Amino acid sequence: MPYEWQETAPEDSGAVSHRLILWPHRSLPRRGFVWFIGATAVLMALPLAAVLGTSALWGLLPFVLVAIWAIWTALQRSYRSGETREELRLSRDRLEIWRHDPGRADRVWQTNPYWVRVALREGPVERYLTLTDGQREIELGAFLTVEERQELCDELIRRLAGLR
Repeated sequence: MPYEWQETAPEDSGAVSHRLILWPHRSLPRRGFVWFIGATAVLMALPLAAVLGTSALWGLLPFVLVAIWAIWTALQRSYRSGETREELRLSRDRLEIWRHDPGRADRVWQTNPYWVRVALREGPVERYLTLTDGQREIELGAFLTVEERQELCDELIRRLAGLR
């Protein structure tokens, strides 16, 4: 699951405090990235073996190198977007959400959890998860799958009800 709940208050304090961290899932780990680029380079070089020693090699080689560079760049950009983090802190008197995107300033939303309503609606993504306090509506976990958003919605509703 690309999210994790943590209990942040000491057990004996009587305070209720929850912390939720969300992050986008990446199916290709960094180690797999190295193997993928290596295998791609080898497989793209195999057809070039037929033209070794000819002038056709110099005509094809730039295209092969540009293709490998494009794959490398696209995967690096994907990893950078995977550094997005959302953090939700929930206590009896405050709900705070931080969103960290690489290259941008952090965005923070604070409100009283008593007034927060959680909803799934149609929007930019299927079953868009939103939180609203009546004045402002924000999205949460747009990078999660539909099933994960549904599960998170149910969990948030349960935890907010437990605090009221």
